[in-house]
Amino acid sequence: MKLGFIGAGNMGSAIINGILNQHALEPDSLYVSRKHPEKSTELAQKGVHIMQDNVSLAESVDCILLAVKPVYAAGVLREIHDMLVGKFVISIVAGWTFDMLKDALPETARFVRVMPNTPLAVGEGMSLISSLCTCTDEEFAFTERIFAAAGKVAVVEDHVYTPANGISGCGPAFVYAFIEAMADGGVRYGVPRALAYELAAQTLVGAARMVLETGEHPGKLKDAVCSPGGTTIEGMYALEKGGMRAAVMDAVGATVEKTMRMSKK
Repeated sequence: MKLGFIGAGNMGSAIINGILNQHALEPDSLYVSRKHPEKSTELAQKGVHIMQDNVSLAESVDCILLAVKPVYAAGVLREIHDMLVGKFVISIVAGWTFDMLKDALPETARFVRVMPNTPLAVGEGMSLISSLCTCTDEEFAFTERIFAAAGKVAVVEDHVYTPANGISGCGPAFVYAFIEAMADGGVRYGVPRALAYELAAQTLVGAARMVLETGEHPGKLKDAVCSPGGTTIEGMYALEKGGMRAAVMDAVGATVEKTMRMSKK
């Protein structure tokens, strides 16, 4: 299947690199639309086809991966509408619902919605695929394969899709902020900045792997670190006193509510 990317920014490029690095598809089957082809020299050298406009790309491929910003999605779909007849569309556009895509695409076009996250760039992505779709089983499996090339995939029911994105899609930013805060805490007491970032980041990586690989409840793993009367429980008390849990829950909720507002525009 020939796969074309409209929108090859950070997320689109991460998906392409994941596909190429894991040999999920041959470079010759990938197409990218770029108004300035000179910016895609590296992809071209790998064998990816670089197209100068969206219409030419849509005419050349079987499947289009729409990776543009939400504000541009409607315009792009209007531009290539006639070329999408009978084709398969994968949308990673935030805030676009099933009904919005259905209304914007030709009646015979098939589609699925996916929400990846930026750690795709290092092969550690977490991509959500909505089970509410109009594509064939083969096309759905194709979608799973290309996103699994750069991380993990979770197929979720549509009513879970938006709330789950508040965790995985937006979550990396929250984690980066936590890493920065942990590092700042160390710097405050004399730890060199570069070392502080490395310590904080690797600690989060290790803790996350403990959760995933042991299957233990995060609370149980936390308790194992908190000795009675020790230093860690003192730090946990400070986090609880500062409202850390509620702040994180509110952050996830804010992203979900923002996405819901976007989908109503």
